Amino acid sequence: MPGTVGFIGLGAMGRPMALNLLKHGFMLVVHDIDASRVEPLRARGAKVEGSAARVAAAAERTICMVETTAQAEGVIAGEQGIVRGAAPGHIVVCMSTIDPLVAGRLAQALAAQGLKMLDAPVSGGTERATSGALSIIAGGPAETFEACRDIFQAMGRNVFHVGGPGQGLAMKLVNNMLVQVTTVAIAEALVLGVKAGLDPQAIYDVVRVSTGTSFAFETRVPRILERDFTPGGTVDISFKDQELETAFAKQLGVPVLLANISQQVYQMARAAGLNKEDGSAVIKVLERLAGVRVGGGP
Repeated sequence: MPGTVGFIGLGAMGRPMALNLLKHGFMLVVHDIDASRVEPLRARGAKVEGSAARVAAAAERTICMVETTAQAEGVIAGEQGIVRGAAPGHIVVCMSTIDPLVAGRLAQALAAQGLKMLDAPVSGGTERATSGALSIIAGGPAETFEACRDIFQAMGRNVFHVGGPGQGLAMKLVNNMLVQVTTVAIAEALVLGVKAGLDPQAIYDVVRVSTGTSFAFETRVPRILERDFTPGGTVDISFKDQELETAFAKQLGVPVLLANISQQVYQMARAAGLNKEDGSAVIKVLERLAGVRVGGGP
C-alpha cells in the first residue's frame, strides 16, 4: 500500500523500527513527546510533526509505539490524538503492548468514525528491532492486516495475523507471560546452583543441551554471566506487562498463579532501584537474599 506512514513513539523500540521503515524506502512522518528522539529520524529524511493529530493528517497509516495503555489511548483518541487528524479510511496500527480489551474498544470507536485499526504488538526486544527481525502479531480485520503487510515486513521477520481486534495483544501477553515467568525461574535456578558450589558457566553448558533449556535460558544466561544488564526490555516494562497479563486473566476468570507470584519478584527489583535495567536483573534480588553472585564482570 503506497503513501506516507506516520510513527508516534520513538523510544528504545520505536526508533529502530522507524529507521527500518526509512531503510525500506517508506516516506515517514514522526512525533515523540521527547523532542530529542526525533532527531535521528529527521536526519535520515523523516518529516517531524508536533502532535499525533498532525502526524495522522499527513499520513495514510499511523503506527503507535508507546509504553502504556493510557499513553496509547491518549495518542489514538486524545485531544491531540490520531482521530483528530485522520481522514476516513485511515489505518491506526497500535504496536504497543496494552490491554487487549481497551484495544478492542478503541477499534470499535474508530470504526464508528470511519477509521480502521490493528493491534500489532511485537516480540524480540531492541536487538531484533534494530535488525528488522521482530515477530509481529496482529489482530483485526484480515483486509486491514493485508493493507499493512508491507510495513510489517519492513520491521519484522515473522508476521502473524491471529484473529480479530485485541487478539494480537492476547497472543502477545501469552508469549510474554511465558518469558517473564521463565526468567524468574532461570534466576532462581542459577542462584541455587551457585549456592551449591556449581560453576555458573557449567550450569549454562549443561542445561542448554538438556531438558531445562529454553529460548530465554539460552539468550539471557550469557548476559547474566557477563553481568550485562543493558535493557532489551526493562524491569519496569516486564512488571507492566505482567500487570496486563494478570488483570486480563482476572477479567477472563482464568487463574494464573505463576504470573502473579513472579510479578512480585519484578516488583522487588523495582523497589531495589533496578527499574531501567534488563528484566534479567531480577537475579540481583535473589543473589542478595542468598548471599551469592552469579558470573563475573562489574
